[in-house]
Amino acid sequence: LCYCAPKSLEMPAYVQEYVAQYPTATQTSFESLEEASKDANILYVTRIQKERFETEEAYSAVKGSYIVDSAFMETAPVNDKFRVLHPLPRVDEIATTVDSDPRAAYFRQMENGMYVRMALLALVMGTV
Repeated sequence: LCYCAPKSLEMPAYVQEYVAQYPTATQTSFESLEEASKDANILYVTRIQKERFETEEAYSAVKGSYIVDSAFMETAPVNDKFRVLHPLPRVDEIATTVDSDPRAAYFRQMENGMYVRMALLALVMGTV
């Protein structure tokens, strides 16, 4: 696992400790998105959630720290496995110019998630 986040938002120690219990899992932290993704198969991007910050200044300090845009995608791996995922909705962390890149899989991710939720609801309601 390669983590990439501003210092104030880095992966919590308790998560890293949990993952460390598994001997085959490796963890590395990066400050550069390009470095973190150079050997990656999946780049999972999330938005920086303004509502989780106590002040506007704290949010502004990290907002826009990492942006996936066409320039980044030119440096990203070009292989059959590399995909960009995102839980949506996005704010400005993924430029709309990336949407047409075949490695951008977040719309397929969203659609597949909808079908999974529909199936789970059908199971819970006993209609399947």
